[in-house]
Amino acid sequence: MSALHWLNGEAFTAFDQHVMWSDMIGNLLGLAALALGWRRAMLTWPVQLLSGVVLVAAFWSAHLGGGVGKQFVVVTVAVWGWFRWRGGRTDDAGRVAIRFATWRERAVLAVATGAGTAAVAGLFLAYPSLSWNPWPDAYIFTGTLAAMYAQARGWVEFWFAWLAVDLVGVPLNFHSGLPFSGLVYIVYFVLVIAGMYAWWQQTRRPDAGSRVRPSSTVAEGVTA
Repeated sequence: MSALHWLNGEAFTAFDQHVMWSDMIGNLLGLAALALGWRRAMLTWPVQLLSGVVLVAAFWSAHLGGGVGKQFVVVTVAVWGWFRWRGGRTDDAGRVAIRFATWRERAVLAVATGAGTAAVAGLFLAYPSLSWNPWPDAYIFTGTLAAMYAQARGWVEFWFAWLAVDLVGVPLNFHSGLPFSGLVYIVYFVLVIAGMYAWWQQTRRPDAGSRVRPSSTVAEGVTA
């Protein structure tokens, strides 16, 4: 039996919903990555990368092209975010420094998310076999990219972006035959609210100022 076949096999059934191993394992890893991100732990990125690899199988079986593409983007951005945090600014506790984005940065992120959603949805509409629900699928694809980009930059808005993704992701996953993903998105919602509050409070602390690792050339590009 191949690894892909096993991942897309049934783990258990609950309330007439069939849960696949890939759906369960990938989302549990995603929860762990979000919790680690809350604590600003570097391990959040490799765990997110592994989650993306496993979830490719889940979304492929559900015929959600946006979900599959999103996970490939998750893997790519996870690698980039990992290196950015390693070479970026840190606070006095040695953790990645966080801040609120400027209004200009927020506007650019919002416009890019809107344009990206329209472009991806247009692709799905042109090739219906890629996704049975083009607009929500495209929105989640682009919104996830925006959230991970904001996380890599250390912006508190990262949590707001995840919240916007969750509001669409919960019903879409239930309707797509991925009930565990839907349930996990509900847990994501709780973690996002808690993480948002935690990061918000961190920006109010006197030691929220950051310092640059002298050995890193990447650090100079962290602040906008």
